[in-house]
Amino acid sequence: MEFELNKLIRENIKNLKPYSSARHEFVGNAAVSLDANENPYGSPLPESFNRYPDPLQWQVKFQLARIKGVPAENIFVGNGSDEVIDLAFRIFCNPQKDNVIICPPTYGMFEVSANINDVNIKKVNLLPGFQLDVEGVLNAVDANTKILFICSPNNPTGNNMNREDVEVLLNNFPGIIIIDEAYINYSNQKTFIQELTEYPNLIVMQTLSKAWGLAALRLGLCYASMDIIDVFNKVKPPYNVNKASQQLAVDALANTTQVNDWIKEVVAQKEMLIKELAAFSFIGYVYPSDANFFLMKVKDADKLYKYLSDNGVIVRNRSNEVNCENCLRVTIGTPNENQQLINLLKNYE
Repeated sequence: MEFELNKLIRENIKNLKPYSSARHEFVGNAAVSLDANENPYGSPLPESFNRYPDPLQWQVKFQLARIKGVPAENIFVGNGSDEVIDLAFRIFCNPQKDNVIICPPTYGMFEVSANINDVNIKKVNLLPGFQLDVEGVLNAVDANTKILFICSPNNPTGNNMNREDVEVLLNNFPGIIIIDEAYINYSNQKTFIQELTEYPNLIVMQTLSKAWGLAALRLGLCYASMDIIDVFNKVKPPYNVNKASQQLAVDALANTTQVNDWIKEVVAQKEMLIKELAAFSFIGYVYPSDANFFLMKVKDADKLYKYLSDNGVIVRNRSNEVNCENCLRVTIGTPNENQQLINLLKNYE
């Protein structure tokens, strides 16, 4: 089908005149900057933070472009992935009129952000193996359906979505498809970033919070066509990513070797941990995982969760999620942390 981005964007967003910051209006190196009402004397910190940051985070994007093989112009950097999600709602969805489709169990902020923006939600639950119900999704589409959210590897279940199913949806869904790849670094599945030129309705989200270990910096990444990125830049706050986060991200992105070593260690620790869990009778099943965590079904999730937390080990109780009754989600820790978990489980019951 022919994709027309303009038909999906809200009229007020198409007509929006974006805020023009001082850093937007001048490009180059200024000898004297008297345009942004900044303190000219510096700051009380060793590092100088008295000047506003690059509003488009070009140095971060250049590093990402080098790593991902995608032009910097196809990248948006947000204040966490939550900003990317929120901007998508504000760009494409008219409150109280339009709707989005989510596939529970999935990342909770899709629903929270929809509620904040007063956008209707259609839920098409994942199939028993936690795969997409392609037919169900397409049957749920109506004239006001704007976005489909897919999480792969999925949170909280940990599994990749079947690639062929996603491709069917990309070819047949009439709106925007946002694929959240927050955990893709731990997966053997290829990212969908390389498919951007083939699917103009595709937005791929990634993050520096997981494998890159920069959760405290709040840096969410969005890859899409230049037309979509232009709209995100039009709607975002002028300085949505601070200078400290930008500088530290550039430094971190120069050290892919360390990150790759950590990824290998996490995957090895996950395999070890899952093997150890097979010995415990109160653990019924550990679901296959392509992420840095796994979901396990236990006899009594509330009881086991309380036992672990009372002994200083915190996991996530996901029993309130669809098809996740009596399930705990466990993040892979350091070898020492993982061993503490195993030792506690040996003394349970």
